[in-house]
Amino acid sequence: MDAAGATESMGKMDQGYDSKPAMVRVGDIDFAYLERGSGPLVLCLHGFPDTAYSFVPVLERLAAAGYRAVAPFMRGYYPTGLAPDGDYRLPAIARDVPGLIEALGAERAHLVGHDWGAATTYFAATMFPERIGAVVTAAIPHLRRFLLRPSLKQLRRSWYIGYFQWRRGPERRIVRDDFAWLDWLIREWSPGWRYTDDDMVPLHETLGRPDHCAAALGYYRALPRTLMQGDSWRTIRTPLPVPAKVIYGTEDGCIGPEMFEDQAYCYGAGLDLVCMKGAGHFMQCERPDRFADEVIGFLRRHPL
Repeated sequence: MDAAGATESMGKMDQGYDSKPAMVRVGDIDFAYLERGSGPLVLCLHGFPDTAYSFVPVLERLAAAGYRAVAPFMRGYYPTGLAPDGDYRLPAIARDVPGLIEALGAERAHLVGHDWGAATTYFAATMFPERIGAVVTAAIPHLRRFLLRPSLKQLRRSWYIGYFQWRRGPERRIVRDDFAWLDWLIREWSPGWRYTDDDMVPLHETLGRPDHCAAALGYYRALPRTLMQGDSWRTIRTPLPVPAKVIYGTEDGCIGPEMFEDQAYCYGAGLDLVCMKGAGHFMQCERPDRFADEVIGFLRRHPL
């Protein structure tokens, strides 16, 4: 990481942790969310291992640019409630998106998704294009590209997906030794992110709760069922019907940069592909200002 990037990643993520999340009911789940600003709605969807707090610097920038920026804690991530039916399949998670838009009093929204939030964004924008404006995804290529054409290197990087299928063992390992293994995983995925102990407090709080930790891993454990359903494959194979920007980091230890090549055929309304040199998997944390600039510039080109 260069000096500017290091400075940017340090001192930004410790903002906003004292913000008390608001709550809204969507279906049978109470969703917690952080909110900044007013204007067109932008939903920022986090992934694993993460919480809505990682988007706070980006929310601030979006608010200053004239947007109503909302980062929900995804279903199962404390303080959002658990799915009563235990459903963490992508179609179910994607259905939360129009529910959140409606519960927040809007008709349409832009989506910004990272990791599982990106996968949710792809599904939601394909299933409900009339509710979505433009999308920005980070660290995850289109699922058709990811699932059907993985590189050999990526198959090795994705070992954790198989590991998380094991019940209870990963939950115990995550919390063991004050989250030492989780810290190792984050460093592997974002080697240049100089996070602080304070940065990890919200993540430890949610994953330190056994039911919520199991829910976060439930996203991975629901993948086999998701991929056995014809409707899911139709969604995955459908070219994304809304304008998209995809951002990836050259130092991402989770999803390799080669996975973002040759995927334009997956985007029916155009693809703006951005390589963030020196950034790892958690680019919105490492380079929040650069990330926000990319998001704001793209959304201004595609008003709701």
